[in-house]
Amino acid sequence: MTAPLATVLFVCVHNAGRSQMAAGFLRHLAGDRIEVRSAGSLPGDRINPAAVAAMAEVGIDISGRRPEVLTPEAARTSDYVVTMGCGDACPYFPGTTYLDWVLDDPAGRGVEAVRPIRDGIRTLVEGLIREIDSP
Repeated sequence: MTAPLATVLFVCVHNAGRSQMAAGFLRHLAGDRIEVRSAGSLPGDRINPAAVAAMAEVGIDISGRRPEVLTPEAARTSDYVVTMGCGDACPYFPGTTYLDWVLDDPAGRGVEAVRPIRDGIRTLVEGLIREIDSP
């Protein structure tokens, strides 16, 4: 097995919606070429059911995932840290590429409202894959 091209950490506050959808897309689209992590500055107790449903509509199952707490170690050992509204809670380490994706929070919304967020995340993840794949 070859080493992954990069390690990507997706971070949002509760690690229950945006970061989980992004991680699901990256796992689905890149396979094991990219190591995928996700975490939250104040993790929730479960994944947002509307996010699970929206991802299932596009054939990606994130129902077995659980919110994880953001640790400095996870950020330090990632090549990319993609933040989605976690603010100042995200640790900064030199040598890591930081991206901030401005996305609506799907918390408390139905699947109809989550679909456009999901689709925006997919577009951003596809661009991230292109960036990682480029020499």
